[in-house]
Amino acid sequence: MTELPPEGSIPHSAGQSEERIARLVRLAARAFNRSLQMRLNTEGVTFGQWIFLRILWSHDGLSQRELSDKAHLTEPTAHSALRRMEELGFIVRRNVGSNKRRQHAFLTEKGWDLRDRLEPMAVETNEFAIEGLKDDEVTILRRALSKMIRNLEHDEKVGASRGLKIPSTRSRNGL
Repeated sequence: MTELPPEGSIPHSAGQSEERIARLVRLAARAFNRSLQMRLNTEGVTFGQWIFLRILWSHDGLSQRELSDKAHLTEPTAHSALRRMEELGFIVRRNVGSNKRRQHAFLTEKGWDLRDRLEPMAVETNEFAIEGLKDDEVTILRRALSKMIRNLEHDEKVGASRGLKIPSTRSRNGL
C-alpha cells in the first residue's frame, strides 16, 4: 500500500485526479443534499424529514430507535425530526403493544400523499447528478461507492473492537 502524503500537502493547482476521495464524496453528498433540498422546499419538507419519510414509506410503524438506526442518525436527532413531522401532520406517534414508553411512527394520509410529489424530485436530482456519465460509468461508480461504504463500516467495527469511539456531535458543555 502506498503511503499517502500528509493532509493538505496537495497543492491547490493539482489536477482533479489527485483530489482526495473523501473530499470529493463529501462535496458530492453536500451537492446532492442541496439540490434535493431546493426541490423539497417547494413542499415545505426538510432534508431531515425526507430521510424519515423515505424509511416510513417502506417500513411504516417503526419505533424512534429503529428509525434512527435505519437513518444512521442519533435518537435525539430522530426525536426532533419526528416531533416536527407530527406537528406538520405527516405522522402520528403511538404506543404499540405493552411497552408504554416506546412510541412508533405511523404515516398519516398527508404523509403518504407526499410520496407522489417528493419521490420524483429525488429521481430528478439523481438524473442531474449523473448527466453526461455513461451507463457503465454509473455502474462502476455504484460498485465503487458500495465497496467504500463496506470498507469504512468494517474499519469502524475494527476500531470499536480496539476501544476507539466516534465522538458525540453534542457539545460537552451544552453549547
